[in-house]
Amino acid sequence: MNRLLCFGFGFCAGTLAERLAKSGWSITGTSRTAEGCAEIAARGFAAARFDALAPIDPSIIAAHGHVLLSIPPDEIGDPVLRLHLDHILASGRSFRWIGYLSSTSVYGDRGGGWVDESAPLVPSSERAARRVHAEEQWLGLSRTHGLPVHIFRLAGIYGPGRNQLLSIRAGTARAIVKPGQVFSRIHVEDIAGVLEASMAMPRPGRIYNLCDNEPAPPENVVAFAAELMSAPPPPQVDIALAGLSPMALSFYEDSKRVCNRRIKEELGYRLLYPTYREGLAALKATL
Repeated sequence: MNRLLCFGFGFCAGTLAERLAKSGWSITGTSRTAEGCAEIAARGFAAARFDALAPIDPSIIAAHGHVLLSIPPDEIGDPVLRLHLDHILASGRSFRWIGYLSSTSVYGDRGGGWVDESAPLVPSSERAARRVHAEEQWLGLSRTHGLPVHIFRLAGIYGPGRNQLLSIRAGTARAIVKPGQVFSRIHVEDIAGVLEASMAMPRPGRIYNLCDNEPAPPENVVAFAAELMSAPPPPQVDIALAGLSPMALSFYEDSKRVCNRRIKEELGYRLLYPTYREGLAALKATL
């Protein structure tokens, strides 16, 4: 039986787990809290407590041939490596696939230009710099110890329960405008699909951008969501007048178009939702 251990059981890991469970996979997910573990168990998966101070039983790591890492690094590094490096190395030969979920923020600001996986990494925030360091650590283990590590750089994620349709319906949507700003996005089901395709065709040490075919200004996405909901488009607000928090503003620091050619050519993956239009239209049908 195929067995997947998910360090962190958020939106992406949960979606992948539901997908793989239909094919008979055994899934274990971790959470920082007892309540989180109970929620994982309620979904029919095994659960283990893990946080930056509380390692899991090493036997759990040894029992899984596939590992997904979706916990972001903190100010002192990757918590999984900090607490379990020795256990991971001890089980190295039993692993068939390790996936690390990173972010396209590692590319920094490109003024709206295109980037692919070969582009130099110039992170423009401390959070993105931590991602770069964590990527380097995991890829280093692939080179020096033969671990089957794969890096997945995720664009902005949307899907059920996390999309602009809901903010339109709630009346809280805003069309924040920063001239020249473009973002890349990806539906969570396509993230799960790419991860599954990679598991079927492992290429240790490889890096993949996960995004759809059409980077777009955020105000375009909000306007399309409003159209789907038969609602007037929210008024456009200049970013300088939007009163965003420092965290929210940080997402507007980088403008770039992310290329997804590699997932198509190497993994043969065909996007379920090639642009935000197909993705939002499908989500509208479920409301």
